Amino acid sequence: MSDKLKPNPYQIFPIKGCDSVTYIKPTIKNPNVIVGEFSYFSDVDFEKHITHFYDFNGDKLVIGKFCQIASGVNFVMNGANHQMNAVSTYPFYIFNGWNEKVPSVSDMPIKGDTVVGNDVWIGQNSTILPGVHIGDGAIIGMNSVVGSDVEPYSIVVGNPARQIRKRFDDELIELMLKFKWWDKSIDEINALIPILTCSDLDKVKNKIKDLLN
Repeated sequence: MSDKLKPNPYQIFPIKGCDSVTYIKPTIKNPNVIVGEFSYFSDVDFEKHITHFYDFNGDKLVIGKFCQIASGVNFVMNGANHQMNAVSTYPFYIFNGWNEKVPSVSDMPIKGDTVVGNDVWIGQNSTILPGVHIGDGAIIGMNSVVGSDVEPYSIVVGNPARQIRKRFDDELIELMLKFKWWDKSIDEINALIPILTCSDLDKVKNKIKDLLN
């Protein structure tokens, strides 16, 4: 980073000369989409990748800070679900001429808000299904279909997505969840970059312990 330039979370195109990577937060218009600072999308028009998002369901998409969302990622919201407690799943109420009212929310398989934590990497062409909660620091492999919750600092892949391993040992995961580097100021994060990008995890663990103390 230049001495004269600080990261700006409200700059839509944050990479000089590149118009295919966007910070998501300043592009959002729907109040039910809540995105933290510095989370980026490797494409434009993030909201076009949120499907079946209907006001009458009242669900929200909540994404934390510093997430990395690759191109082709889609978030499927609760409006994609059909009534399953009747003998037909056909949504008559959507189409002209059929005598059915919109089902009550209690009759629909509404799974609540979709929540993505902080510093989550979602690989290309992955799909996140309704009501999923993805923990801080998780990695979603490309082409995954995520239909159940993902633990913090774990790696999941496949369709349906399954955990293949944790990124770190339990002690370091606990330390990172306490440290919450993404909530610190820009200056503090800049100073932390040597630690955040260090591959010597024992060194990282000791440094985070010192900083927490």
